[in-house]
Amino acid sequence: MPISPSDTHDLAVIGAGPAGLAAAVTAADLGLTVALVDAAARPGGQFYRQPAAGLGAARPQALHHSWGAFARRAGRLDAHRAAGRIHHYTEHHVWAVTREAAHWAVHAATGPDGAGARAEVAAHKVLLATGAYERQLPFPGWTVPGVVGAGGAQAMLKAGLVVPGRRIVVAGSGPLLLAVAGSLAAAGARVPVVVEAGGYAGYARVPRTLAANPRKLAEGAGHAVTLRRYGVRLRTHSAITAVHGTDRVEAVTLTRLDRDWRPVAGTGLRIPCDALAVGHGLVPQLDLATALGCATRRTPDGTAALVLDGRQRTSVDGVWAAGETGGVGGVELALTEGEVAAYDIARRAVGGVLRRRRDRLRRFAGVMAAAHAPRAGWSDWLGADTEVCRCEEVTAGQIREAVGGLGARDTRTVKLLTRAGMGWCQSRVCGPAVAHLAGESEPAAGRRLLACPVTLGELAREDR
Repeated sequence: MPISPSDTHDLAVIGAGPAGLAAAVTAADLGLTVALVDAAARPGGQFYRQPAAGLGAARPQALHHSWGAFARRAGRLDAHRAAGRIHHYTEHHVWAVTREAAHWAVHAATGPDGAGARAEVAAHKVLLATGAYERQLPFPGWTVPGVVGAGGAQAMLKAGLVVPGRRIVVAGSGPLLLAVAGSLAAAGARVPVVVEAGGYAGYARVPRTLAANPRKLAEGAGHAVTLRRYGVRLRTHSAITAVHGTDRVEAVTLTRLDRDWRPVAGTGLRIPCDALAVGHGLVPQLDLATALGCATRRTPDGTAALVLDGRQRTSVDGVWAAGETGGVGGVELALTEGEVAAYDIARRAVGGVLRRRRDRLRRFAGVMAAAHAPRAGWSDWLGADTEVCRCEEVTAGQIREAVGGLGARDTRTVKLLTRAGMGWCQSRVCGPAVAHLAGESEPAAGRRLLACPVTLGELAREDR
């Protein structure tokens, strides 16, 4: 698809979640022409996911925290779209960003599922606000129908106004679990317990960081009040180590963990339920960034995030990033970083208040990541027949044989020997688990040529 110079925007923002939305409207406020490119039909990302219009939800804001922050920016987006300062490209699935002679080219497939026509957006600068996805650690029975991601359960509620079951156990690690449990209980589900593999004592070891973030303390207190209101118990230093049922979840086993997340023998407790919402934190979505060569760093919870300077610039000239791509930190940090990036891209000074807010929120994000980081003993949950790679049906026993019997020492070799990570998800789901079983203490950030599935015909047209 040819691009004329007149089509080239000052800035392309990829992702219309909190960080991307904040960056786009701030940049437009500062006089830039902006292309806001996103896979969804409406802005907001996963955090501000909204019910389909046909469901007729009267108060979608009731499902969200910080709805006012989104509504104000969505209003500014509408105004900038009407004035022609922002072009909002919805249902555009970006599969690559390339540097051309005089601009950046953003390549996308269009339509709800990316099966439509191709599109190309041009801009002089790029901001990556691609968010994150859930980290899943496998355990016996995690493939039984009724086991869903914690974030997935929340997405079902926000987008479809449905819950995955009537009696739902919420488990994993990270503060997202508290929000998910509260939302499900408020929607009418019975949530008997939230099972946190880590703990909250780590927050108390950094009182100055806590004191500098009173809104985070208030948010935590709000979750506690909600759980108490609905009779939801919180069990820390514990995990779901088995799911019972064949065609559907019937119960789960809750087991006490030691400091290294190894199950403590004799502590198993069977809890009846018909659904399990489980997630172990979030993993920054870096496919586009790593394909461009952006440098990464290791965060306290073991995930890879982008190396960013004080102005949200990546290591690649002309490319900025904001939000979860720089390390998972929540919606307030994402909004702030989007604004910081927009000021720098527009070559305006970033105000001291904005910088200080970003810095204190980023410090809190580091504390949060350390408190809920998976410990090495989690793989003791696995049986030999536990599927680790669901796409290719590769078990923990097969991976252990590749490592212990065939000499594999890294993820790539395990993949070649077992096909783990070679399926549809391209190791986005099983990658951290495979790397751990392969003995990689700090697995490299995933690097893929294409950020989402693209047909061969599409690639052939690009090559002409």
